[in-house]
Amino acid sequence: MSDAQVEDLLRTTAPQVLAALVRRYGHFDTAEDAVQEGLLAAATQWPVEGIPDNPRAWLITVSARRLTDLLRNEQARRRREDTVARWALPEDWLTPPADRDPTDSDDTLVLLFLCCHPSLSPASQVALTLRAVGGLTTAEIARAFLVPEATMTKRIGRAKKTIKDSGVGFAPPASAERDARSAAVLHVLYLIFTEGYASTSGPNLHRVELCAEAIRLTRLLHRLLPDDAEVTGLLALMLLTDARRPARTGHNGELIPMEDQNRALWNADAITEGIALITDALPRGVPGPYQLQAAIAALHDEASTYAATDWPQIMLLYERLLALVDNPIIALNHAVAVAMAHGPHLGLKLIDDLAAEGKLVGDHRMSAVRAHLLESLGDRTAARAAYLLAAQQTVSLPQQRYLHARAARLTPDERGRVTME
Repeated sequence: MSDAQVEDLLRTTAPQVLAALVRRYGHFDTAEDAVQEGLLAAATQWPVEGIPDNPRAWLITVSARRLTDLLRNEQARRRREDTVARWALPEDWLTPPADRDPTDSDDTLVLLFLCCHPSLSPASQVALTLRAVGGLTTAEIARAFLVPEATMTKRIGRAKKTIKDSGVGFAPPASAERDARSAAVLHVLYLIFTEGYASTSGPNLHRVELCAEAIRLTRLLHRLLPDDAEVTGLLALMLLTDARRPARTGHNGELIPMEDQNRALWNADAITEGIALITDALPRGVPGPYQLQAAIAALHDEASTYAATDWPQIMLLYERLLALVDNPIIALNHAVAVAMAHGPHLGLKLIDDLAAEGKLVGDHRMSAVRAHLLESLGDRTAARAAYLLAAQQTVSLPQQRYLHARAARLTPDERGRVTME
């Protein structure tokens, strides 16, 4: 197994190992430290000694031993050595009860709800879950929240302490409490998926393991709450969006915009499932944000060509979405839909309004959309400048290459004018 495959296995297994330790011992923050040391041991030993037959059990055993050591040290410092024995690892604790098949339950989902405990602020709920369940780095989470990394480090640290001090047990929440946490859980899953589908940094456009984990967890949540239309809508949105992933990059990893994608490469099974889910969810009542976004994704996926896309309907759906959610990215997407339905002039006006409100300042997506619309209007000098600005504003290498390539198509001639190559 290659180093990359080992890394993928560790990333997938880590949340399950953390959930198992927290379920057994509590001590969320100390358990995470122990898991990190277990992962380090695996990354060092497995490439040399080989992958164990049961990687998850190996990681749980090693991490649990380290956790026991950490807890003993903590208790020694507090002069309570007599309590350490209660945390000793039973020989058979990895063996589930006879009536429990470990493949039928997933402690990761319980961990997800734990991270969304009501004692935490919504921002802390999302940040902690992205760190503990999604496996994102603190830097990646900070970029998702548009805050400095140091600020996010403190936020996650406070969230861990709050969980520890709350004394909450590791168990599925009661029905009423579960419903109260659902909105935060859905938002967390959405952010994990979007980070996987369009990575904020690094050499690759996608982080497939994050998309897969977000879809897996959302399926589990949908199984738990089959009548929740927003859970259904989020699962549909993920499937309909992820269906386009095979066509979003070329042979060398370069970004391919939707208008140039080979739609034959789209995942037809995922599209069929996603459309069935959103078709089932929409009639249940007033659609929520995830259902509306899934309906938009369905319109994109159902169009046989880019030119055949029903932009007026997409524009109307974005207007309904904006009435529910004051989100600048949704407003930006609405501006694109308006431009496609009624011309780039109107789209640019909406973008200027966003800029005047101070929204998305420094965000590469704003500059990239402006560049595209300016190019559509024939203002190639301004379009080229906007593409280059967008390339400076993103830390995603595929995005940078794409934006530089768009700018390179608009080259000044000997008189300083900008023309198409």
